[in-house]
Amino acid sequence: MAITEGRNRRNHNLHPAAPTVPVTVPAPRANDETLLAATGAGPVRYVWAAARIAIGWVFLWAFLDKLFGWGFATPAAKAWINGGSPTTGFLKGTADRTFGDLFGALAGQAWVDWLFMTGLLGIGAALILGVGMRIAAAAGGLLLVMMWAAELPLTTNPFMDEHIVYAIVLAGLALGGAGATFGLGRIWAATPLVRRFPILK
Repeated sequence: MAITEGRNRRNHNLHPAAPTVPVTVPAPRANDETLLAATGAGPVRYVWAAARIAIGWVFLWAFLDKLFGWGFATPAAKAWINGGSPTTGFLKGTADRTFGDLFGALAGQAWVDWLFMTGLLGIGAALILGVGMRIAAAAGGLLLVMMWAAELPLTTNPFMDEHIVYAIVLAGLALGGAGATFGLGRIWAATPLVRRFPILK
């Protein structure tokens, strides 16, 4: 027994225990920084910002043209401020589509016009400013999917068109925190209201 204990002491002296090194785990970043990092460092976030502003302008321009009738897609005589209906032309044109009866019945109704125009303005402004990206992406995606459904069956593709592509990009913009670059996303996220209700980011 004494021989065994002596051998164990010699082995312990020859092979001392390795010193314990403390491991420091970095603290997680704030939400807005994490979202910014998700878009990548460098050129990628600028591409997302450009996509955000471009799609925002598509929505905002549709609102302005239908409101004032600047002659691009809406003649002045059919402008909303001149008594025209922003939804009638599109919805009436779906009569021969799969859901033509449903969408045709909505054409020209005041509440549909107001909801549509408010959506265009809100989505466009939110995307260009980089605030409220989650709600803008959800509302914009819903509007785009409804417009896609109104045109079924598609004439140039079995199921895919620009409405679905835009809806996917909107989801990417919101999830990637694209409002933080060339936008007010970080300032907006730091407000007490948004901290209390993160869905407003």
